[in-house]
Amino acid sequence: MRKYNIWRPIMLILVVLVTRSLVTTICLLFGMSEESAGSIAMIGMIIAALIMYNRMMKTTRRK
Repeated sequence: MRKYNIWRPIMLILVVLVTRSLVTTICLLFGMSEESAGSIAMIGMIIAALIMYNRMMKTTRRK
């Protein structure tokens, strides 16, 4: 448990949820159905989570 930062998982979850709502809203504004917008939002969530995780791990590997 040494050097465990509680803010990293919380920040990861927040970024994923904000990305999901943003992508869903934009897709619905362009006239997509809710199912299609949800699917694209899921892909956006996965991409955002991977990018955020890689950025967090890059800073810990340098130390």
